[in-house]
Amino acid sequence: MSGYFRIRNSLLLAAFSCVLNLPAMAETTHVINDPYYGDTLFQFYQQHYFTSLTGLMVSQHFSRVEHHSEEAELLRAGWLLSYGLHTEAGVIFNRLIEQGATPATRDRAWFYLAKIRYQRGYDTQAEQALGQTGNTLSPELQQERGLMLANLLMKRQAYTQAAQVLGALENKDADARYVNFNLGIAQIKAGNTLAGSALLDKLGQTPAEDEEYRSLRDRANLALGFAALADKQPQVARGYLERVRLNGPQASKALLGLGWSADAQNDARLALIPWLELAQRDVSDTAVLEAKIAVPYAYARLGAFGQSAQLYNQAIAGFAREDSQLSETIAAIESGKLIDELIASNPGEQMGWFWNLRAIPSMPHATHLSYVLAQNEFQEAFKNYRDLQFLLVNLQDWRDKLGVYDDMLANRRLAFASRVPQVTEQTRKLGIDALQRHYDNNLRLVDAAETAADGVALADSKQLILLERANSAQQLLATGNLDLSPEEIAAARQRVRLAQGGVTWQLAQDYPARLWNVRQQLQLIARQLEQARNIEAALRQAQHDEPARFDVFAQRIAAIAPRLDSLIPRVQQLASQQQQQLQELAIAELKTQQQRLSEYATQAKFAVAQLYDQGNVHSAIKPEAEHAHTP
Repeated sequence: MSGYFRIRNSLLLAAFSCVLNLPAMAETTHVINDPYYGDTLFQFYQQHYFTSLTGLMVSQHFSRVEHHSEEAELLRAGWLLSYGLHTEAGVIFNRLIEQGATPATRDRAWFYLAKIRYQRGYDTQAEQALGQTGNTLSPELQQERGLMLANLLMKRQAYTQAAQVLGALENKDADARYVNFNLGIAQIKAGNTLAGSALLDKLGQTPAEDEEYRSLRDRANLALGFAALADKQPQVARGYLERVRLNGPQASKALLGLGWSADAQNDARLALIPWLELAQRDVSDTAVLEAKIAVPYAYARLGAFGQSAQLYNQAIAGFAREDSQLSETIAAIESGKLIDELIASNPGEQMGWFWNLRAIPSMPHATHLSYVLAQNEFQEAFKNYRDLQFLLVNLQDWRDKLGVYDDMLANRRLAFASRVPQVTEQTRKLGIDALQRHYDNNLRLVDAAETAADGVALADSKQLILLERANSAQQLLATGNLDLSPEEIAAARQRVRLAQGGVTWQLAQDYPARLWNVRQQLQLIARQLEQARNIEAALRQAQHDEPARFDVFAQRIAAIAPRLDSLIPRVQQLASQQQQQLQELAIAELKTQQQRLSEYATQAKFAVAQLYDQGNVHSAIKPEAEHAHTP
């Protein structure tokens, strides 16, 4: 009999967003001030978790997420948490708390830190993390916290304390069934059998709307039934066990218990009904193995000694076949086939908390592995192995890319070396110094024109031509060498004077606007000259700096290469060790099954020997009843 605690893996993404204060996927009001942090969240919601983490860490290194520094650090801690690095995550949580994180953020951080530790089997550290949480958790998380703490207490047999924790939880919603189940178990274990049984009895009769709660109800009835068998109350036990569904996961143990309750009432014929049904089921179930020898035991009780001996011999032969199949499965596991098939049948590109083992591998007698694959210890160990494989692929990919980076750097060096002379020559041809002198000269002319208010200095080409013609005409008229009468010369001089006056008046009128335009053009030229000089200086600096930058890049590539070369074999070694651990876990379980088969086979052989030795005396050995132990 043990406690039961549900971890909602289907809601872990939402919970992860909650603890880290991340915006929900449908939320549009969350303001992202740093584009790089927005990219991190985009990768996160695309479920590219490793890419999200590595991109975030690069952005943090280059100070690209300064507006979201606390959120970014919480997100990084969350990913470390997801990858099982709870110690490192705890350091970050502690630092943020010391820096003034809100109580709500603090409590959620410690709660999910405890949850990861609980999943990973670090019970002491999980209990310590739960002790750090305050009273700001939501009612749902507060209840889940209580369930987790109670299970941790029951694991170390502190049943009275567990009952106190569970008794203080709210019992108003559907999840109260989990509270009541665990509370009932804890009370029975603590010696308060009457109160615990009452809770489980009520739960065992509660209507269940889905498979999850129907399974919980079956567990409650099964626990009550075997508790009653242990208390020598077979009739009471039968009433509880008959509530368990025949097609549920607890059906085999319930059928076995029903048989033992009938046997305890000296009704071997009634015991045969559930045992015969159970004996037809999959022999990978321990209850089915026991039924294989419980059936001939019941026949012996009824005096059918020949049929009993025949069934015992059939059970012995069946145990031998099952043992042989287990040996084949163990050999397949030792060859590495189990891990290869698990990877092949459970594909995925990412790593961490949100991935679960879902499919049984395709290999000989795979049903033998159902129990071990369902265990949290194996699931977490396989998750670690898969994470190591993911890291190994990434490290090898990065190592391969270093050669590409070397080629890119060599091409950049070559391109830089070939273009510098071209750019230098173009700069020389441009003649910035000559342009500067020309600008300075024009500036002096404009300054002089402004000082003298000389409109002629700012005249356009048309006006200059008109002035030149008027002056030439005036000079020509002054020579007196024209074949004109004095009256015609006087009239011509008047027209020339009027033309000169018109141009001069127009120049005076246009002078302010033209001066302003010239000044603007000179300022633009000055800025362009300054830009040209800055570019020239940058080019000179680049000629000095770029080779040094290339050298820095080359040094970084050269430094990363040996790090990757040392990390890759280390990860390979860890992956190999993790694979060995996984295989040992699976093999240990299968050998336990073989040991159980050996024990049942020994009992069956001993019973057959007694039947033959004593003739028709019904003294067949009673198999070790499972009702002597609680589930």
